[in-house]
Amino acid sequence: MNANTIKSLIQQRLPDAFIEVLGDDGAHFEALVISPAFIGLSLIKQHQLVYDALGERMREEIHALSLRTLTPEQAPSVHHPAAH
Repeated sequence: MNANTIKSLIQQRLPDAFIEVLGDDGAHFEALVISPAFIGLSLIKQHQLVYDALGERMREEIHALSLRTLTPEQAPSVHHPAAH
């Protein structure tokens, strides 16, 4: 598993999202996902959308995913290593 594959899987589920994924050890990753699909959803529901996009890979191939989800309105305040 690599960061580009994770980004692609999330992009398939949330095609209008801005996505950055970091992680180069093949198991531990950090992701920032900004999507209008998150508007009106709780943080838990936002994360569930992303986890659903990754499916079984979350149990088998991805050992850790630090996830930050934001709506486009929240994005200007983001301070995340993947956002530069």
